[in-house]
Amino acid sequence: MERKLVTIMCADVAGYSRLIGLDEEGTIAQLRAHRRALIDPAIARHGGRIIKTMGDGLLVEFASPVEAVRCAAELQLAMAAREASRLEDRRIQFRIGINLGDVVVDNGDVLGDGVNIAARLEALADVGGICVSRSVRDQVRDRLPVSFEDLGEQSVRNIARPIRCYRVRFDTYTAEAPSEAPDRRRWLVPAAVAASLVVLSGTGLLFVMEKYPAEPSTGPAATASSGIAGGAAGTVRAAPRLSLVVLPFANLSGDPNQEYFADGLTEDLTTDLSRIDGSFVIARNTAFTYKNKPVDVRQIGRDLGCATCSRAAYGEAMTWCGSTPSSSMPRPGRICGRTGSTGCGPN
Repeated sequence: MERKLVTIMCADVAGYSRLIGLDEEGTIAQLRAHRRALIDPAIARHGGRIIKTMGDGLLVEFASPVEAVRCAAELQLAMAAREASRLEDRRIQFRIGINLGDVVVDNGDVLGDGVNIAARLEALADVGGICVSRSVRDQVRDRLPVSFEDLGEQSVRNIARPIRCYRVRFDTYTAEAPSEAPDRRRWLVPAAVAASLVVLSGTGLLFVMEKYPAEPSTGPAATASSGIAGGAAGTVRAAPRLSLVVLPFANLSGDPNQEYFADGLTEDLTTDLSRIDGSFVIARNTAFTYKNKPVDVRQIGRDLGCATCSRAAYGEAMTWCGSTPSSSMPRPGRICGRTGSTGCGPN
């Protein structure tokens, strides 16, 4: 029987049955979009492995408790930002429990008290919060810009001994910069887009960007639910800097048979950008819900929690690409940045 010492993270959607009752298809689609665009990439980026999913829940293992807590904090902050524009009773919010312990390995699955304790910690966590065991707190303390609130020893179901639990306070947490040099990061996204355009230079595609000033936020999306643990009341974190959505390309060729080609351009560019380390790219299926619809890129940025919205048009001759289709002249697209939880600004 194989055993190993690992960090187990258990995450579960708070009030999932209620959300399903309110909007079954919408809730499932929204959760899938979060998985594809945010959760799964973040877990992989921090060296985690998804052991199994349980409908609305995830069981993940990490080699490092520091990376597990770092991943959990980033996920909770990003989820709060992505869901801020939704009605409070429709928001998808996670509880997360993390434990460092010895587990039994069985055909890729992990079993034992180490897993059970993580599940019990998740149940003790606040909505939008993180609860960890003492073994995790001892390893992470002073290594991350988070603090730990001692909840004392808790007696939980099917665990023989009480568990010392800690609430993670991450109101001052900010994601650490990637290891690559800053200069490289500055040109990474433009270079990726430029490379795509070189390949597509003969197809009649124009793709350019322009920055514009932020608008003050006054709407309800400007504040987070007070139930989001770890953040200051009324505060929503900004979207990750390298976050974007590629909206469906418009087919201006006049030939309906070219529609598949415009869709292919959208999919290829989305895939290429998602391969950039540290990028946060909205899934293709989510982006295509805006196909053939009048769109407001500012609102899309708020709804999807992304900092950059791009639109493009394809035709037999070189044409325009931008975020304002009502313009009568070719003009640049726009980078939709987020100041606080809403609005657009320089990125």
